Parts: sequence; structure tokens; C-alpha cells
Amino acid sequence: MSVQFGRWNLDGRLADREYLAKAEGMLAPYGPDGGGTYIKDSVGILFRAFHTTKESRNEAQPHVTASGTVLTWDGRLDNRAELIRDLTDILTTGSTDDSVVAAAYEEWGTKSFAKLIGDWALSVWDPNSRSLILAKDPLGTRHLYYSLDNEQVTWSSILDPLVLLAGKAFTLEEEYIAGWLSFFPATHLTPYVGIHSVPPSSSVLIRAGKHTVSKYWDFDPSRRIRYRTDGEYEEHFRVVFAEAVRRRLRSDSPILAELSGGMDSSSIVCVADTVIAQGLSEIQRLDTLSYFNDSEPNWNERPYFARIEEKRGRIGCHIDVGSHETFSFKSASHCFSATPASSCPPSKVARNFNAHFKAHGYRVVLSGIGGDEVLGGVPTPIPELADLLAAAQFKALAHQLKVWALSKKKPWFHLLAETLCGFLPFALFGVKKEVRPAPWLHPGFVSRNRVPLTGYQSRLRLLGPPPSFQENLASLAGLQRQLGCNALSSEPPYERRYPYLDRTLLEFSFAIPREQLVRPGRRRSLMRRALAGVVPNAILDRRRKGFVSRAPAVGLAANWPDFVEITRGMLSGILGVADPEKFVDAVRAACDGKEAPLVPIMRTLVVEFWLRGIAHHCAGELHDRVPANRRFELHAERG
Repeated sequence: MSVQFGRWNLDGRLADREYLAKAEGMLAPYGPDGGGTYIKDSVGILFRAFHTTKESRNEAQPHVTASGTVLTWDGRLDNRAELIRDLTDILTTGSTDDSVVAAAYEEWGTKSFAKLIGDWALSVWDPNSRSLILAKDPLGTRHLYYSLDNEQVTWSSILDPLVLLAGKAFTLEEEYIAGWLSFFPATHLTPYVGIHSVPPSSSVLIRAGKHTVSKYWDFDPSRRIRYRTDGEYEEHFRVVFAEAVRRRLRSDSPILAELSGGMDSSSIVCVADTVIAQGLSEIQRLDTLSYFNDSEPNWNERPYFARIEEKRGRIGCHIDVGSHETFSFKSASHCFSATPASSCPPSKVARNFNAHFKAHGYRVVLSGIGGDEVLGGVPTPIPELADLLAAAQFKALAHQLKVWALSKKKPWFHLLAETLCGFLPFALFGVKKEVRPAPWLHPGFVSRNRVPLTGYQSRLRLLGPPPSFQENLASLAGLQRQLGCNALSSEPPYERRYPYLDRTLLEFSFAIPREQLVRPGRRRSLMRRALAGVVPNAILDRRRKGFVSRAPAVGLAANWPDFVEITRGMLSGILGVADPEKFVDAVRAACDGKEAPLVPIMRTLVVEFWLRGIAHHCAGELHDRVPANRRFELHAERG
């Protein structure tokens, strides 16, 4: 994905070319294909290109329109053909994506954002109205950050220049840390107070003395898709899923698809092969990448991804993760990283991936993230039962309670109680075990950050959209938060694409009856039925791919002396985030093979190394700037 950066001096000072040169140096590794610069009066805008399509190689950005508006576009426009037809007097079939977006904006203004289908982030500087607009696609697959004060507004695809070139101190955002330690932070947050992220499906309008965030599009809860037979749902699914995959095959270089052997990644590869065989994509080649660990008794993916390789007649790249470290305790904790996700040093697994990636010239990776969440991967009847309860369809509710009770081997009144709990305040029945904060977190930290630590949960509403639709949006919000924490890669740079997060596919899955997605004893019902004959039965009929990996616990035990040394001076303990003694107890339990929350343990370690890297770059000593919150400042280099 390409990257952008800009600064507008609100006080009228001329753009600082030396400052922009420093920022461009930070952006260059992410955009190795050259770029462009716009500097006029108090505004400076940078663009660094990373080409993934043949059209992108003809782009000249920042893009200046006939009216003088300056656009910087980082994205893949999936409905470019439709927009070109709507703007045929201005565009041709060979128009670049940024030209299509610019023409759409000139024609429809901010209303054009809802018409742009794909993965994208956009900045629009209008010198006539002296305004800046920042916007992102509805799923939030691209990053776009900004900071704003009385003197200037600065925006960027990556956080580093906003932090390191700000010339001022930043306070760490406690809510972000809490979210990262649990179910990921809210999409508008960054680790730094005063630096914001543009939320998905939103635009930010900035004028001198004015700053507004507006949502330009959302899923329609009133949309319904109803057919008479299962076969019609299956046919519709095949069409929208094939289109979701085809859109993400738009590339002028080979594409690498992650292939785990599960239903999600296997379906992407099989459908992609079908699309390519039908001549519906210009892709040069689709290869696969699979990880395996023969030392894990509960994780033997080889037979499954080998079945897909046998079907396509091609062997992919296999990386053994069993003999490699899962976490380095000797990481470069003195190196600054803007986010916890970017603070982990590359493991041997990552280095093997990077070497394979570079050797074959890939620029795009297909990921199966989102399939479970949006297509019925969690076999729960609660959303369907809640719909019937909210609609007062008590006869149908009684029938479904009986059917699901037999399938789940649970008393029907337990299912009914669980359904009712979704509508009641959490204070009445407490927090579920799976979303409780880690036991080693400091009570004061937990008290201040209970909402992010429990996943930003909200109770279902009887009035308004159907409960299943509300649940869909909640699941999607979790995915958006996860995507917002993903760190961009610069070594090597590449672009991740997510077929299951295609807007058209999501609209379809949100509009059909819940019973099409999940049925008693049959999770992922629609997908299994629709892809029969396309994906091997061995994949469609396998039990849910779930396991507990022993590798983190083994790695902790093997590095126990280093771990103990780290906990003696935990910055997260000094800052009131975690209790080091309780943390050591939890890790010791994990090493002894007892039940322990391994994911929170590893995230706590990641946060600790990230904090150490930040502390190393602080101009002063670590201190409790705000005693109640125990935060500290990062004094950045003056740009």
C-alpha cells in the first residue's frame, strides 16, 4: 500500500522543506517506487508509491484537479468500471484509480466517499475553502493518522513522523494500552494523547478553528434478502464471494495467499483458482504459504493444506514454526517503535517469510481474517433466538429453543436465560469469564479502563435493528479494531487484502436470515453448502480448527531467567498497569502446564518491551506526570 504525509500550518507559516524531507525519509521504506511532493504556501504534502496494479504505475500523486483541489489516494478501487461509466465524459477505461476518485470528488463532493468500494485512505486539501478532509473506507483496512493543535495539522499513513518530528511531548493514551492488552483499542485511538486515527467509514473535516468527525456510510439494517429455497441463497453467496476474491486478485505481480488448511483460507485459494481459470483475472500467478508445527499434538495442518495443494497441482511454501522461538527476550528494547504491534523483533519465522517474499516478487498477501466472524463460524444460536424474542415470535422461539437444546445438549431454559442476558445490563449478571481482564492487571488500571478491557461490549436493544444485525456490527467492530492495530510492513513492504471483509459480501451476509449461516450441529452452513464441489470435502467437513498452542509456554519456560530479570523492573508495573508478582505467578502456572491466559501474557510482554523502547527515547526520567493515571511523556525530537 502507498503512503502519504502532510502538514498544514494553520498560523500561516510557510511549509518547512527540511521538515518534509525528514518525514519523506521515514516514509520511503514503505513506498519504494518513488513519489511526489506538493508544496504551496503553508501546505506541504508527500506521497510515496507502492505499486500493486498496472494502473497505479501511471499515477502522479499528489493529484491536483482542475479546480486546484489536491488529493492523495492510497487504495484499491474495486468499482472503478462502474464509476468510469457514471463519469464517462471525464474518464476513460484506462484512467488511474486516483483520477477516478478525483473526478468523483469533483462531481459529488464528500458524497462520493460512500460510492468508493475497496480498501482506501484519502486526503483532500482544498486551497479555495482552506479545508482539509481525511477519510477511510468502511472497513478501515488502511491507516491514516492526524494530530491537531492551534498551530498546525499533520497527517500520515504511519505514526513515526507524527511522534518523532512533532517537537513536543506526548502523553501515552492509557485506554489504547488497555485495549491492546485485551480486545484491541477503539479505532479512533492511537498510543498517544493528541494523535488520532481516522475511524472506518468516517471523514474528518478540519478548518482553522473547526474539527468535525462524520460517518459518511453504514450498513442498512432494513435491508432484507429472502429467497424461497436454500439453493438460491447458495447461488447468491457463490456470486458475491467469487466477486470478493476477484476484486483482490487485481495485481500486476504474483500474489501470495495464506493457506492454513482451515475453511477460510482454503476457500479463498480454491475460488481464486476458479476465477483465474475462467479468465476473470489478469493475475500472473497465485502461490500459497502454509505454516506447520509437527511438535504440536493438537495442530497438524499438513494433511489439510496438502489436500488443497493436491487439488491445484502445485506445492506452496511451507514454514516450520515448531523449532523457532515465539518471542525473543533479548529483543532490541532500546529501539523506538510507534506501536506495540511494531515493537516485536523479527523472529526466524518472520525472516523466512521475508526471504521467500522477496525472492518471488510478491506485493500482495491474501488473508482469511473475518470468515469466522461474519459467516457463522461461532456456532451459537443466541442471535437467532434474540431475533425471535425481539419480534415476539414466541411459537417459533419455543421451537428453536427445543431444536438447539437437543443440538447443544443443554436445557432449553439455559439457552433462554442466555438470550435474555444479552438484553440486560452487565451489572446484573457480571462479566463472562472469557472477557474478564487479566488477573495481574492493577485494580486501579482495571477500574479506569473496564470498557476497553472487556471489549467495548454493549447490551442488545429490543427496539431498533434486529439483535442479529446488532451482533454483526459488534463482530465487525472487533475486526476493525484488530485491523487498526496491524503494523505496516516495510521490510519487505506488502499489502494485505481481506476477501471476507468485502463490503458487498458483508451486506449480503448481514441481510440474509441468520439460520442460513448457522444451523443446529452445522456451523458455517451456507458456506459449506455453497462451496461443495469447489472446496474439497475434507476441508468443508473437518471439525472446527481450534487448539491451544504449547509453544508460548515452552518459550517462556526456556527463557525463564531472562523473564524473571525483566519482571524485576517492569515499566508496566511502575506505571500502574500490571502487578509484576501476579504476572510472574501467571507465567509460572503456564510453564507448569496449568490453565493460563497465554495471549494476554504475550501481549503484556509486548507492551513491556514497547514501553522500554519509548522510555529509552524520553528526554527526561520516567515519572508519574498524572498520579491518578500514572502516565509518562515521550519527549520527541524537534522537527
